[in-house]
Amino acid sequence: MKIIDQIAAFQDDLTTWRRDIHAHPELGFEENRTSDIVAEKLEDFGLEVHRGLGTTGVVGSLRIGNSPKTIGLRADMDALPIVEGNTFDHKSRHEGKMHACGHDGHTTMLLGAARYLSETRNFNGCVHFIFQPAEEGLGGAKAMVEEGLFEQFPMEAVFGMHNSPGLPTGKFAIRPGPMMAGGAFFDIRITGNGAHAARPESGIDPVVIAAQITMALQTIVSRNINPVDTAVVSITQIHGGDAYNVIPHTASLSGTVRVFRRETMQMVEDRMRAITDGIVAGFGATAEVDYREVFLPLVNTPDETEFAADIAAGIVGDDNVNRNRSLIMASEDFSYMLDACPGAYINIGNGDGEGTCMVHNPGYDFNDEILSLGASYWSRLVETRLEKEPL
Repeated sequence: MKIIDQIAAFQDDLTTWRRDIHAHPELGFEENRTSDIVAEKLEDFGLEVHRGLGTTGVVGSLRIGNSPKTIGLRADMDALPIVEGNTFDHKSRHEGKMHACGHDGHTTMLLGAARYLSETRNFNGCVHFIFQPAEEGLGGAKAMVEEGLFEQFPMEAVFGMHNSPGLPTGKFAIRPGPMMAGGAFFDIRITGNGAHAARPESGIDPVVIAAQITMALQTIVSRNINPVDTAVVSITQIHGGDAYNVIPHTASLSGTVRVFRRETMQMVEDRMRAITDGIVAGFGATAEVDYREVFLPLVNTPDETEFAADIAAGIVGDDNVNRNRSLIMASEDFSYMLDACPGAYINIGNGDGEGTCMVHNPGYDFNDEILSLGASYWSRLVETRLEKEPL
């Protein structure tokens, strides 16, 4: 691997930064301490720092030379509402909050690149280092875009990166076009007619209706979506009733939808509403459907994907870069940035050793060994994309 020597020299600093952020996790739009750390370091590196975009977002701008070329690099900062199960010294100090997805590492790798690039200044153009809040389903990327990210900080392309447990260290993975699914959350609230459980004929049972809707919604994927398309409809919650001998007046069910095409997302919503309306009408009940698209499908543009893969290959070798990785059913709100600007999103291997667990697990931890590798990837991407003209 061709890790940049200057970055490898401050690996201990990167580890210290990452573990400090891990020990002090903050949920979406609450990343005040993390934002303070990021802004302070960027200012120390000599960058122009802008705060408050997307509530707690930070953008650091570094311009070298007079080229009009400009790119953006994005890292996420928020943690998850999970009780950490680890016992190491840098475990979470905030009960019920944990960096279980590696955003502590993502933030640190981008800070490492900012430090190196500010010291070496070996490029010609402008880089915007985007530190995004609230990636975990709260709409941080969407908020930054809607509040003028690309108007205030125009860029020709934007790039993102996420660690991938199970992918060996020293490897990268990416694909052109759709790579991660768009996601929606939904709630269906059913109003029946409460009754004594011994006299079900005197009421309208919303629990039975909820069960019917649950089973019927599975036909959206099996009977409405083209088999060569991909979608998931999962019911993850059913609530109703408080007593053994009472048929409740209301019940509700909730879940998520994942798709790779926006047209498919709309079709799922339309079918969900039609199925719900038909079933409740048959039972004489009523229902309300709250369907919320929270992630767009993440779609990499071809040229930027090839460029990102080439940069990774220059560091770890082409054999260690999967340029056509499998589709990912999980979602990522960097998709909102890619919807507004050309760019690409790449996975970096977090390791596949014994005890490695997936993200969103109470035993997860980011692999500090890849901090210098990730920072080197970001730095080479900038130096290549914004290459100086030969003297």
